[in-house]
Amino acid sequence: MGKQAEVSEVIKHAELEMILQKSSDNIVITDGEGVILQSSSNFQRIYGIPVADILGRSVQELQQHNILRPSVTLEVLKEKKEVQLMQKTDSGLQVMASGFPIFNRDGDIARVISFSRDLTDLQMLQQEYELLQKRLFNPAATDDEQNEKIAGLAFRSRAVREIIQLIRRIAGSQASVLFQGESGVGKTAFARLIHQLSERKSGPFIEVNCSAIPENLFESEMFGYAPGSFSGALRQGKAGLIESADGGTLFLDEVGELPQAMQAKLLKVLQDGYVTRVGSVEPIKTDFRLITASNRQLSEMVQSGEFRLDLFYRVNVVPIHIPALRERKEDIPVLAQHILEKLNQRYQQKKLLPQPLLAELCQSDWPGNIRELENIIERCYVASPGEFLQNVESGISPAESGVLTNDILDFDGDPDLDEALRGDGSGGESLTGGSLTGKGLKEILEEVERQILIKAAAKSQSTYELAERLQISQPSTVRKLQKYGVELPFARRRKRH
Repeated sequence: MGKQAEVSEVIKHAELEMILQKSSDNIVITDGEGVILQSSSNFQRIYGIPVADILGRSVQELQQHNILRPSVTLEVLKEKKEVQLMQKTDSGLQVMASGFPIFNRDGDIARVISFSRDLTDLQMLQQEYELLQKRLFNPAATDDEQNEKIAGLAFRSRAVREIIQLIRRIAGSQASVLFQGESGVGKTAFARLIHQLSERKSGPFIEVNCSAIPENLFESEMFGYAPGSFSGALRQGKAGLIESADGGTLFLDEVGELPQAMQAKLLKVLQDGYVTRVGSVEPIKTDFRLITASNRQLSEMVQSGEFRLDLFYRVNVVPIHIPALRERKEDIPVLAQHILEKLNQRYQQKKLLPQPLLAELCQSDWPGNIRELENIIERCYVASPGEFLQNVESGISPAESGVLTNDILDFDGDPDLDEALRGDGSGGESLTGGSLTGKGLKEILEEVERQILIKAAAKSQSTYELAERLQISQPSTVRKLQKYGVELPFARRRKRH
């Protein structure tokens, strides 16, 4: 028995030595007082001191000599919990350090294990991309006057052209890309463009909206599950979305909404290249390129503790900011015409977009960006009998006269919507009457939308039923109800009781 225990100790020691020597991260193990017991050889490469010179020394001493600036181990001993921080070495390296405590039976810290990773190359790569973006800046005025389309993206602005040029350069790499910008600016379209220009274009493009999956279902949806892992699970089990992206691209939209537990699991998948289904212990090899998007500033979320620092550096290899539509209004005419072409193809018609209406569109700030522009144009499209505007040849626009005609607001005989638009039939003022005279297109369309919403809401028992009635998504329905202060009947009844 004693011999077996001795052999076991030898194997454990060999395993630890192998981990320390082969890890790409620098690993340091200290006791509960911060005295260094063991370290990987990477310490010298990152901090400039041989491992033999630090063994037996206190991390507090190394911090006082500016070797560890600051010491993550000291922070762990102080906070008594996992800590992540950034360090800067004398040689100018940027290092991300993570420290983890190990407690004894009495609840005291017995060991601290820290991992350090040199992020200098990563930051240099980001700087090179930013420099490349500036170098690709084309001052020629003639270029600005050219309209372009690529993979469903229509643009004219210099800002978008530079983004497209940057995407062409990075598409062939495996670097993770983070798109940031307001909701509706087209982050998904840019992500698809990277996939289509990459060597993975024949593989799957798996899009995941992290804010749309309930937290209690997130793990099984993302990582899959083994047969019989929980009540209601499919008998044969199910592959998760991450596993489904093998050989292609995984696009995580609204990545800032990832639950904390899922952030840790995603980080492990990115580090190891394996995914483990819920209820299973068997890792599955997976190979995908990660593209993420967020309308929130992830760096601020890191500061507030909502987003892991180590995951942030994994997803933020190539950050690309997509400007809001109000910052590139020269794109509006191109986008509007592109949207109209798609609608004509979908409905097999040939409607037109007159100049006065286009001028109205260009004056808006579009807080919902391209998504809002698409919704407005489609709303006008489906509300118009025949051509997009009556008397298009004469150039007369309802926006010019300040009045929308009843013909334009004819919803193909739908009694509910027609009644909402033309009045209640009891002699009250019609929506399309004189009350809207002199108002601009945006105000008119908002009033039309509000009236339709009120009428349709009165006949709906839930936001899902209302969304189906209006033929829009349920989240959009909820936002519109909040925007116009409209309540469903059941919500009003609940307030009274």
